[in-house]
Amino acid sequence: MPARTSPAPTGTLEAEAIATIRTLAMDAVQAAHSGHPGAPMGMAPTAYVLWQRFLRYNPEDPTWPNRDRFVLSAGHASALLYALLHLAGVKAVDAGEKSQNEPAVRLEDLKRFRQLDSPTPGHPEYGLTSGVELTTGPLGQGVAGSVGMAIASRWCAATFNRPGLELFDFDVYALCGDGCLMEGISSEAASLAGHLKLANLCWIYDSNRISIEGSTDLAFTEDVAGRFRAQGWNVLHVEDGNNLDAIDAAFRQFQSFRAAGERPTLIVVRTHIAYGSPNKQDTHAAHGEPLGDAEVRLTKRAYGWPEDARFLVPEAVRDHFKDGLGRRGAELHGAWAAKLADYGRQFPEQAAWLTRMRHRQLPEGWDQELPSFPADPKGKATRDTSGAVLNAIAKHVPWLLGGSADLAPSTKTRLAFAGAGTFTDDSPGGRNLHFGVREHAMAAILNGLAVSRVRPYGSTFLIFSDYMKNSIRLSALMEVPVIYIFTHDSIGVGEDGPTHQPVEQLPSLRATPGLITLRPADAAEVVEAWKVIMPLRHQPAALILTRQALPTLDRTRLASAVGLHRGAYVLADAPRGKPDVLLLATGSEVSLCLEARDRLAAEGIQARVVSMPSWELFEAHCREDPAYRDQVLPPAVTARVSVEMASGFGWERYVGMKGKVLGMTTFGSSAPLKDLLKKFGFTVDNVVALAREQARGKK
Repeated sequence: MPARTSPAPTGTLEAEAIATIRTLAMDAVQAAHSGHPGAPMGMAPTAYVLWQRFLRYNPEDPTWPNRDRFVLSAGHASALLYALLHLAGVKAVDAGEKSQNEPAVRLEDLKRFRQLDSPTPGHPEYGLTSGVELTTGPLGQGVAGSVGMAIASRWCAATFNRPGLELFDFDVYALCGDGCLMEGISSEAASLAGHLKLANLCWIYDSNRISIEGSTDLAFTEDVAGRFRAQGWNVLHVEDGNNLDAIDAAFRQFQSFRAAGERPTLIVVRTHIAYGSPNKQDTHAAHGEPLGDAEVRLTKRAYGWPEDARFLVPEAVRDHFKDGLGRRGAELHGAWAAKLADYGRQFPEQAAWLTRMRHRQLPEGWDQELPSFPADPKGKATRDTSGAVLNAIAKHVPWLLGGSADLAPSTKTRLAFAGAGTFTDDSPGGRNLHFGVREHAMAAILNGLAVSRVRPYGSTFLIFSDYMKNSIRLSALMEVPVIYIFTHDSIGVGEDGPTHQPVEQLPSLRATPGLITLRPADAAEVVEAWKVIMPLRHQPAALILTRQALPTLDRTRLASAVGLHRGAYVLADAPRGKPDVLLLATGSEVSLCLEARDRLAAEGIQARVVSMPSWELFEAHCREDPAYRDQVLPPAVTARVSVEMASGFGWERYVGMKGKVLGMTTFGSSAPLKDLLKKFGFTVDNVVALAREQARGKK
């Protein structure tokens, strides 16, 4: 395979290329009257050296599976990335990864920085702009996601590589700033990366010691290098961010460390944001204020650049990138493609897996061993039945892997079949990941795994989804099919008390655009939920499960759980035709409503029970089939009661303003489950009373 690096160019062309990056960033921010010019200007030399001399990347195919990844964790510096994508000539690709034979970022797009429907938004967005590896902006998300990418590289290498046919060995670079390293998620992620000895991971720290409020000395004086060394990282220093030789030496040292395979690497690059005017203040320009026309001219003069030129790109600079990054990337990609062809001939099954994995397609027969669960009034917790289903699926989807934030024995998410293994530094082919008590980093790492095209899942208790919310939101924004498994879904947690009893989490997840939330009522619905989740290609899913046992419903006298794919369905209709009242519920509360239905029938009140495991699926199905909503929720039946052990927020859309919402209006309490159910009204007697009041009040 061709060399991974190119010799350092000499002469003034380097300086011209770096000045081009800097002035494009300045001009883009100035044209938008919005943005952050400081970080792009300060880190332009480092980015230039990385892209032009080291990055294994083919601009003609930015989705090449074995490309090195460059993640701009300091997403406010997006003008830097857009300038690089433009100068490198990165091609646009469509959702199917087909080249559109046009630039991903045109000069016109840089001129439309931060404007409506532009591919150059204020922070980089995965899927919107070809060449953007991860949506970043919330500080720390990029570096944490890069850990997932590094894990994916090592896992793919261990799983697919064969002697002489090494298809995966890509490196991951993430550029971060002081803000990223102040966020706790970065410490969580760095700790795990050090533990796993992810030697293919390199974080580049732009140490300019400036944040929005001023000098970082106001709040951030820790020994960053000491922290990373303690977490098992190599730490390198570049004291002058304009010294190309020092930057080059640092990246070469990283590659030496990588070959040793012992530790990830942090490169601390000391930069100083300097402008044309000696009196210019660093702070605002570094974090959200254009320089102003006068300062732009002065700064260009300091660079030896034409002062009045706007968006100037010398043709020699374009050719320079083609001769460096472009030529090296094409050679590396060509050698890899030849290996892939040979691999396909020698290992056709694994090659087919690679194709399906890359396109987020499931293998044939992925569902052939799904378990079935007979009716059982005692039943099992849905976390238990989900664990059985997960293991049955994972045996037939080789790239399904994941774990828990130190709670796998409770969330039942360990893959226990022969050969599943555990991912460790010396056994990177294992499919069980141990994230430790690091919920936020776990969720971001799952995003990094997902954009690398493996299929990841992560689990914890529902209450701790709050720690993960930002990363979950980014899963939905990026449209990647991460699977979130949340157990201990209600006050049913019992004696653990209100600190562990979720109340507002379900409405929060349902409010997240693009996220599919499913709360199954029994084992049969769990199976159907997984049937919905696994084919998803562009949507994350949150599976909400119980700790306590639930009856496995008798489907010979009730509707089939297949109705789950519509989001809501009539589980048990009124015994004698038209219902007097509708009982709507999810999860454990569905069986409560079934008991209430039988009691109401004895009183002559006809009740329909509707299981509503997924509001999102229900709304989507009703958009395709508007009549279905009226079939399940007849408009003429206005007597309605919803039952869910969570905040009732949102149920009004289904029960109407006059219906009754039985939900949580306070936090829970520490007590045995039966006492909690009685205290908060989740009893058959109370549901019957509410339904009776509704039915008689509507007659």
